[in-house]
Amino acid sequence: MRIGIAGIQTTELAAKSIRETLSDAGFESFYFRNNSKITMADLVIVLGGDRGVRNYFHRALDVDTPVLGISESESNGVLAQIELKDLPSYLNRIKKQDYVIEDVPRIGVKVDGKNTYPVLNDVSVFTSKSATLMEYILRVNDEEVWHDSSDGVIISTPTGSSAYSLSAGGPIIFQASNVFGIISVNSLDITRRPIIVSDNSIIEIDEISSRLHCDVVLDGIDRFKINNKLEATKFTPSARIIRMKADSTAISALANKVKLAEELLSMPPSSKLLLKILEYEGSMTQKELASKTLLPGRTVRLAMKHLMDKGYIKRKVSMQDARQKIYEIAKLD
Repeated sequence: MRIGIAGIQTTELAAKSIRETLSDAGFESFYFRNNSKITMADLVIVLGGDRGVRNYFHRALDVDTPVLGISESESNGVLAQIELKDLPSYLNRIKKQDYVIEDVPRIGVKVDGKNTYPVLNDVSVFTSKSATLMEYILRVNDEEVWHDSSDGVIISTPTGSSAYSLSAGGPIIFQASNVFGIISVNSLDITRRPIIVSDNSIIEIDEISSRLHCDVVLDGIDRFKINNKLEATKFTPSARIIRMKADSTAISALANKVKLAEELLSMPPSSKLLLKILEYEGSMTQKELASKTLLPGRTVRLAMKHLMDKGYIKRKVSMQDARQKIYEIAKLD
């Protein structure tokens, strides 16, 4: 069996270590930074946790080869469910192909008529500056559903329903459901509720207007300026994800989040923000956290110390660069 190894932020040293582990178990493997050798693999190991898997499928040219997501951290992921340190214990099952391949839906996105890359979690529209309202019309299969004024709108897959969508009041959606969720964020209409539509629907966010320009946000990563219309449809083919554990679903992720939320009601806002960033983005350095949250360096340091003292996050040496320390959410028992 030939195994490809991929990861946007993976160093040659980390890839070499994994290749040695695979070689000792009788696997042939290779590391690649693009898709030039992808069709030569029976499966692909993608490093970097859920974020690494999302990034991989944003750029993948060949998605027929199943992907096994690997995380450095001990956080339970939805897309990447295997911890790097536990990989050797799964190699015998991989050799016997004792796993399930799940077809995970993706959303195809058009911004003002131009295609972008498909998303695994969600696509959203927000104003370029927070606390600024936007107006838009939601249409599903050419039928107007509502004319809304809100902070923004999110279109989510079942996988993404336990991420940003959930934080905005959206429903948790079982992984095998053939639906998408649509969530208005802080609508002026207090009766506005999230809706569920078939994943075969054509979803349009049309006639977008605001005092400032608006952005389309793809999987919480890239932003594209939008002038008038977003179109979202089911993207074919789906992402093929290898499942080694039966409990790595949106429902188990929800259970962890509910437990965490109950414990964090009295936590300072800065600490809550850092936890949310680490939850969604995965392991990050202190510098990356400060850049992502726009918080002062001293505030970030104090918030991280508070979280580590309480056992919510932990610090470890980065496998990509031994000189750097990375922070990640500690596993909840």
